[in-house]
Amino acid sequence: METVSACLICNSQSLNPFLECKDYTISKEQFSIMQCASCGFRFTSPRPEEAKAGAYYQSKDDFSYTSRGLINFICQRVRKLSLRKKLEWVVSASGKQQGKLLDMYCGTGEFLNICKQNRWTVQGIEPLALAREFASKQYGLDVKDTGLWSSFSDNTFDVVTAWHVLEQVYDIEGTLKQVKRILTSNGVFIIALPNCSSADAEFYGKYWAAYDVPRHIWHFTPAHVKTYFEKNGFKLESVLPMPYDAYYTSILSEKYKGGNVNYGRAIVHGYFSNSNAAEKGDTYSGQVYILRPVK
Repeated sequence: METVSACLICNSQSLNPFLECKDYTISKEQFSIMQCASCGFRFTSPRPEEAKAGAYYQSKDDFSYTSRGLINFICQRVRKLSLRKKLEWVVSASGKQQGKLLDMYCGTGEFLNICKQNRWTVQGIEPLALAREFASKQYGLDVKDTGLWSSFSDNTFDVVTAWHVLEQVYDIEGTLKQVKRILTSNGVFIIALPNCSSADAEFYGKYWAAYDVPRHIWHFTPAHVKTYFEKNGFKLESVLPMPYDAYYTSILSEKYKGGNVNYGRAIVHGYFSNSNAAEKGDTYSGQVYILRPVK
């Protein structure tokens, strides 16, 4: 394990314990979330060394789509709707019906595939070999390992996307430099992040599924997104809600909290979280941030 000694946002070394959270998915180990005493930013520390982080990700069973039942059917329907919505955001933010797009940590390639079907020229990067293999065989996609940024030329892509990715990236500053380099001058960086200041995060506390330790090492709020990305050469253009996230996260959080899922209670808390966000603005459980490189 390695300890993070300074805040990502403001570099302060005045850090306080915030929560002890369990990895419910893989290891069942406990991990600490620290909070900066200066700016309030939260991050997982100690955390696995980057070279050993792969042990905390899922097995090849994740690339099988054989589960059945009503809940799985609903999840698959929502997944398809979400993919279409992401494509709409790409078209709207870029002002293009087609262009060149890179998806970071693209997983098994479903989003890239729908973009490809809609005349976008696409590429992906993904650290897990099993996922890269699936994306290549299933959809014929060009997916590279995350260490191959140098294979992309400057000013290449109209759009770079990162759907719930950057909270997992160790060298986030170095990654942002690469994204800025490969985007065109009019390009757009579209990211999705969980929001630890949402109502469902506050309600579930240490059971909030989107803390997802130790895979999630950075825990952003909208204010921290704006501060950090502007510091690294991006202008925040707009913030968009991901209302399905509150329900999905609440379902998992209920399971972590009680051992079994109370779907009724999860739906109530998901609805309350979205209603609270709609009233206050920019406080949804998951949010999309539209960013432009300042070149």
